[in-house]
Order: sequence, then structure tokens, then C-alpha cells
Amino acid sequence: MVENLEIQIKKVIGADTEFDISASEKEEFGHYSTNVAFKLAPLLKKPPFEIAKEIASSVKRQASSKFVKVEAVAPGFVNFWLKPKLFQKELAVILKNKNKYGRNNNLKGQKTIIEYTDPNPFKEFHIGHLMSNSIGEALSRIIEWNGAKVKRACYQGDVGMHVAKAVWGIDHLGFKKIDSMADLAKAYAAGSRVYESDERVKKEINEINKKIYDRNDKNINKIYDSGKALSLDHFENIYRRLGTKFNYYFFESETGKFGKKIVEKGLKRGVFEKSQGATVFKGEKYGLHTRVFINSEGLPTYEAKELGLAELKYKKYSYDKSIVITGNEVNDYFKVLLKVMEIMFPKLAERTTHLSHGMLRSPSGKMSSRTGDVITAESLIEDVQWLVRKKIKDRELSNEEKKEIEEAVSIAAIKYSILKQAVGGDIIFDFEKSISFEGDSGPYLQYAYTRANSVLTKAKEEGVRPSLKLLPAEVSEVERMLCRFPEILERAGKEYAPNYMVFYLTELARVFNSYYAKVKIVNPDDKYSPYKVALTEAFGVVLGSGLEILGMGKPKKM
Repeated sequence: MVENLEIQIKKVIGADTEFDISASEKEEFGHYSTNVAFKLAPLLKKPPFEIAKEIASSVKRQASSKFVKVEAVAPGFVNFWLKPKLFQKELAVILKNKNKYGRNNNLKGQKTIIEYTDPNPFKEFHIGHLMSNSIGEALSRIIEWNGAKVKRACYQGDVGMHVAKAVWGIDHLGFKKIDSMADLAKAYAAGSRVYESDERVKKEINEINKKIYDRNDKNINKIYDSGKALSLDHFENIYRRLGTKFNYYFFESETGKFGKKIVEKGLKRGVFEKSQGATVFKGEKYGLHTRVFINSEGLPTYEAKELGLAELKYKKYSYDKSIVITGNEVNDYFKVLLKVMEIMFPKLAERTTHLSHGMLRSPSGKMSSRTGDVITAESLIEDVQWLVRKKIKDRELSNEEKKEIEEAVSIAAIKYSILKQAVGGDIIFDFEKSISFEGDSGPYLQYAYTRANSVLTKAKEEGVRPSLKLLPAEVSEVERMLCRFPEILERAGKEYAPNYMVFYLTELARVFNSYYAKVKIVNPDDKYSPYKVALTEAFGVVLGSGLEILGMGKPKKM
């Protein structure tokens, strides 16, 4: 819709000028509005309002069949009211294309790699990883819908002090077999405690850390390999539940070697310097801070490993764009890293974007478990599932249907809460609001979707087939909202902003639910009933695509 309007305006102005077209929030201001007059004013040396009046007049003259009204308003906007047939014509496009509607080629040919989630073996998958996964997966799908070839990457810390502490804990706590992530968590906690309080154990753990890198101790290797395998299997189970399948897995054990070589080359070039036996980057000259890239024991730090990761990613997939999603606690660290990348390999730096998110909090503050620890992703999902289970316990559904709903609704509830606001800030997670079927929640979107499907089932039973042959004289807010899906998708892709899609789908569900409450859709005696059924089908198509993009399930019943 916006694309057609843009073509019409360009025909009138006859100039290659960038301008915006936006949907109006209220119909009294038109269906769409443009700021083109403000963009042309400096070129034409005329007041914007005068230019807006000339554009409105020309558009009305050249395309009167498309518009009910075109109006210039002070200080220089042009508002457009489109004829109902244009919205109705778009319904046919939706029904013809189904789940391809809205896909575009804006990023055709672009190779994008998106790194997200990044849980570390030997540590639990916590709610920070859940946030990263929800954002990264939604963004991956949005960018794919905009035409790019997307590869998903997960980077995991399989070496380092956290691993050494866990391995020490396993070896000294008498574990005959590591059976669960809870066992690994206990071992890590034990190792961490004594590392800080016992100098002898601290030396032992430091020695284990070197042995893990060198792979020169059979007992350590056995403990390490079993713990890593258990961790990765556990993570895969969570990915399946969240709807993520990664193309590439990168590990610190491999990136460290690459990173160390890069830093050694940079040391010769004067990018890095020696300080107390370590190799550091002095960031102060760039308004940043100093960071260690190779420690005094000759081991690469996280910083060096990240440099190796950037190069390894490019060797695996020669990307045009690399997006890295992390928590915002590493923002300053990433500024230093990107500055080093800019010096060492500027082309890769230009292609790299860092997006950071905040924390998931409860309305009362930091979200934590009953024990006071930061809670795991699984425990959060289970807590939400329990609330959903209570909510639907009296519904006439089979046990299998209830389980499907519990899983789909709980995941959608959490993802919606994470994705509904712009990436960057902390998220307030309210358990009760998150599972509401009444509005501003993932389950609300799912409920609207199942409602549309039930209408279509009823229409089929009563012999009312969807049709656009007989069109009503007016259109509702539903038609107008449906036609905005492609432009929302495009904007979300350009700005890396899944929250635009969340807000749009919530509004779309709201206007359909209002329509459903006011209008009898299935009525064999109503000549416009086939059109209303077709409208409902188009709504289901668009909302279903939106749920898919956000990584939310589409339950058949609720």
C-alpha cells in the first residue's frame, strides 16, 4: 500500500527525493500522511504548506480514482484517504499469497549472520540467555522476511575459569556420574567458593584451566568431555522448545587460537602493548578504557577470543552483515572490541553491529529464584506453565491438547514480554499480565488467532465460502490494519526492532476482536457474509505470519 502511494507521489513531484509515508493513528487525519513537502522546501525555496497544497491538488487530478480525499494541512503535511476498493484489492493479494504475504526483496543478496543466546557449557541456561534468544530469533526471521540469507550462530564459552572451577568441583565432590545441569551447577558453585577462600585450591584450579586448554590430562579430559556433552544436549532441548535451530556453533576453545594470533600480529604493528607481562589495548586515546587481550600466563582473554570469532565467522560464512546480541553489561567491553576490530580488520568492523538488551525483572525488582539465585530459563517457563495450567484446567480439552496449549502459551507469554519494547532496556515481567487472554500479551494474540480459525470452521460447516466477488461500500479498521503488515515488517527489518511487529499485531488483534464483537460474520442469509469470512481468513493469514515471525506457536484451541 505504501509502495503504491510512494510511486504516485513521485510521479507528481518528479524529483528523486527521500521522504516518509506513515499510517495515521486516526482516520480524521487520513489513512496515510507524508512529509514530502518539508523535504522539498529547501530545494524549491518555498514554504512547505504551499508545496503541500500543490502536491495535494496534483495527486487529486492525476489519481482521483484511488482517493476519497487528498488534503494539505499546516504546516505542510499531505494526508490521503484511500478508496475502499484499494484495501479490498489488497485482501485478494493476502489470500492469494498466504504465508508469503509481506515478504520482500529489500535485502535480497545480503548475507547476514546473527549471533545470539550464547550459553556457556558447565553453567545453567538463565533468563539472560532466554532474552537474547527471543530477540535474536525474532530478528533473524524478520531479516529473512526482508529477503536476506540469514545464518544463526551461537558462541559458547567451553573453556575458561568457570569450566575449571566446575571440573574441580566434579573431581573433588565425589560425583560418580554427572546426570543433570543441577549437578554441574553444584560443582561450579563449590569450585567458585573455595577458589576465593583457599590459595592451595586456587592454584589447583588454575592448573586445571591450563590442562583443559592443553588437553594433556586423561582424567580432566574425561570429566570435561562428559560435562560439555551434557550441557550442549540440555541447551539443544531448550532451543527446540524456543523454536531455534542454529547453523553454526562457535566455541572459545577454537576462537582463542585465532584470537591470540591476531593479537600477536597487532602487537608487532603497535596496536597492542605489553603491560606487567600481559598484552593490552590502551583504549584511553580513543576515549575508551584499557583491556587485557592476552593475560600474563600467555592465555587469550575473552577479548582476544572475540577477535578470533569475528574472523572465524567470516571464514565460515562470508557475511555482508554481522549482528551480535548480548546483555548490556558488556556494552563498554564491546566498544573497545569494535575499536580494535576497526584497526585490525576495518571491513569486518564496518559490517558488525552490536545490539544489547537489559535484564528481565519482576515488578518488585530483580527476578530471582526462591533460593535467591538468578533463575533459569526452564524454571521461568515452568512457572508460567503452571499459571496457564490453572487457567485452562476447567476447559473441555484433552490432556494432549492442554499440554500443547501450556507449552505454546507459556513460551508466547515470555517472548511477548521480552519483545514488546525496544531492544536495550530492562524488561518488567508480570506473571499474571503475561498470560492474560484480554490484551497486551502473547496469549491474547494466540487467542485471536484461534478465534479466527473457529469462525472459519463454523463458516465451512454452514456452507459460507470466503469470496471477494461482492464487496461492501465501506471497509472496517481490520482491512486498513491488514494492509499495513508489509510496511511494519520492512520498518522492523531496517531498524532491528521486533517491538514494531509486536505492537502492530496487538493492534490488529484488537481491531479484529472489536469487529468480531460487533458483526455477525457467518450468516448464510447475509449477502456480504462471504466477504466477511474472506476478511477473517486474511486476518488469520497475517496474524499467523506475525506469530511465526516472533517465534510464537499457533495452537489450534485455547
